[in-house]
Amino acid sequence: MRKSLTALLCGSSAIALTLTLGATAASAATWTVTPGGAITASGSGQVKDTSTGTIAKCTSIKVTKATLKHGSGLAGKGIGTITASTFTGCTIATISVTVTTENLPWKLNATSYNSSTGVTTGTLTGVELLATAPGCSATLEGTTATNGKIKVTYTNSTGVLKLLATGGNLTDENVSGCFGLVNNGDPEDASGSLTVTPGQTITSP
Repeated sequence: MRKSLTALLCGSSAIALTLTLGATAASAATWTVTPGGAITASGSGQVKDTSTGTIAKCTSIKVTKATLKHGSGLAGKGIGTITASTFTGCTIATISVTVTTENLPWKLNATSYNSSTGVTTGTLTGVELLATAPGCSATLEGTTATNGKIKVTYTNSTGVLKLLATGGNLTDENVSGCFGLVNNGDPEDASGSLTVTPGQTITSP
């Protein structure tokens, strides 16, 4: 009887393990990107300090050097890489602000896909920016200097990468001066849109 019970338990464990592994494999999304390769992007955007209400706008954001993986069976994590970008025409009200990128490369990660709309949702990670103005400097980053995150969507039909105001973790750090417009630890919401060239088709089963 003990042998029969042991065999039953071992058999049940093996079946459970097989089912678990099968479910894990089935739920692991794979991605297809066409054509992939070198891309650029351009548009505009802003960040809003949700504690003080201060808004910094940039009329021109250009991703000048980036790549997307190409082909099928791709992992969503690190599906794209940004290695160079510029922010110009940046202001807080009428005050000119210089913005420079840090902690490159940034990574583009795909997390979910809506086949009915052709929209991929994901994140841009590694984001870090240094903003300087007369009497003011601040770093925009995540909870650490290397984990800054912005939630994004990409739409196949328009080729637009949209920065979403919610779902990120950007905060102001290393604030010097700034007259209370921004303060250390203030949350920042980023938003905007950039058109990707050449247009990409990103899908997931």
